[in-house]
Amino acid sequence: MKLFSSIGAYLLMMKGMFTKPENFKMYWKELMHQSVEIGLGSLGIVAVISVFMGAVSAVQTAYQLTSPILPKETISQIVRDTVILEFAPTLVCIVLAGVVGSKIAGELGNMRVSEQIDALEIMGINTKSYLVAPKILGALITIPLLVILAMVLGIWGGRLAGSLGGILSADTYDRGLLENFVPKNVWFALVKAYTFAFIISSVSSFYGYNVKGGALEIGRASTIAVITSCILILFADYLLAFFIL
Repeated sequence: MKLFSSIGAYLLMMKGMFTKPENFKMYWKELMHQSVEIGLGSLGIVAVISVFMGAVSAVQTAYQLTSPILPKETISQIVRDTVILEFAPTLVCIVLAGVVGSKIAGELGNMRVSEQIDALEIMGINTKSYLVAPKILGALITIPLLVILAMVLGIWGGRLAGSLGGILSADTYDRGLLENFVPKNVWFALVKAYTFAFIISSVSSFYGYNVKGGALEIGRASTIAVITSCILILFADYLLAFFIL
């Protein structure tokens, strides 16, 4: 019963964002603030993870492809498809679930515990649209951009590891990137990025917005938000791969 009540409360929160719309200018500053916090705040960790993710993929792929029959361009093809299809959208969004999700849940939870949300509601402000909607929209704007950056840096990381490690030359790696490229894979990765961005922002906002108690409950809500987001990301990843691919 607790699961169904949580789902119902989540849907009511999402509905509440549109029941009493305010002036759009009122939210523009908050939307820009959330976009900067989510995007620039996560840029460093995404860049580091993406480069090493592509580098490790290239090294491990070269280690497994021991047959002399296969051309070395196959290494870059495998790195390219692995990074685009799975590593960049899924792994990066799981990391962002911990970085961004915990921040959103903690911020809203602190506002709830300190009664700032209650004060805004007394003033007649729709807190669901004013506090939750900019976070969801900011995530939908910035997280797909971070995923695109992760694709580029992941592929470049594989190129860097391949050339520095003597696995294959940069020209050979570049030729492999152009062979058998399927543009649909990029589109599929962006579909996953938008889906995961919505999951991270909305689930974290739900747990933070509905915190009851004190500082201890804020920490618990942040932890539950991250765990739930990761589980839903993996479940959505399977469903999208099954129905689209």
